[in-house]
Amino acid sequence: MSIQYDLIALDVDGTLLTDGHVLTPAVRDAVREAASRGAEIVLCTGRGPTNALPVLAELGLSGTMITHNGAATVDADRREVIHQYAISGTELARFREYCLQGGYHFDINTAFDLMIEGITTEAEAMYGRYEVKPVWRDSAAALPEGLVKFTVFGSAVEMDRIEADWSLWKDGLKPIRSGEYFIDVQHPEAGKGTALTQLAHVRGIDSSRVMAIGNYYNDIDMLTFAGLGVAMANSPEAVKAAANAVTFSNEEDGVAYALRTYAW
Repeated sequence: MSIQYDLIALDVDGTLLTDGHVLTPAVRDAVREAASRGAEIVLCTGRGPTNALPVLAELGLSGTMITHNGAATVDADRREVIHQYAISGTELARFREYCLQGGYHFDINTAFDLMIEGITTEAEAMYGRYEVKPVWRDSAAALPEGLVKFTVFGSAVEMDRIEADWSLWKDGLKPIRSGEYFIDVQHPEAGKGTALTQLAHVRGIDSSRVMAIGNYYNDIDMLTFAGLGVAMANSPEAVKAAANAVTFSNEEDGVAYALRTYAW
């Protein structure tokens, strides 16, 4: 039995978009219909605002976005940060040094800027796919204030190795696998679920009136917070196990199916 949800949180990559980063007409129309029925649609993504905004625009929507895996909640209309979990350059130092010594590509993020100190052919192609324009920084310069995320990018084998190493670092910042080829490092309190909980509280919306759809490990906390958490068919088994329901994959308009099945 479907109910009308007041707040619908949607992951972007692997959920809302196909593997080719395409928003299909079926998914676009279903999201727009959910909005027209009164639900607040919130993109809840590991992306930063700069490359999440075009997705929101393609949906024909505006409003609040939860970005950087919950580390920065922003007002899309005003291009302003509503809340963020800032981290310091000192806290990031050992992660940066690990990547420099291992030759792994990384970027360093404030809410709206993605900074790099070097680039590989693979990383350049990746930024192109995500429509990101990195800002070059002097590696000798001090890191700026207002940092929210550090991301390492590489092959799945490399990420497995790094994830295993960093899992032994029990204190400080939180590494989270945000994709097969990415690991993000953030404030230990940052998370999509935390940010979604805060937003629902501000809106006066009970969790039972929240629906969330996602596909990866960084989506689990928002899926478990929501009254209805829906995992994509392309999700790892642990993500499916954390959800209340499983929809079709992102290549099969799974978001559209979930919305039409459960949201009205």
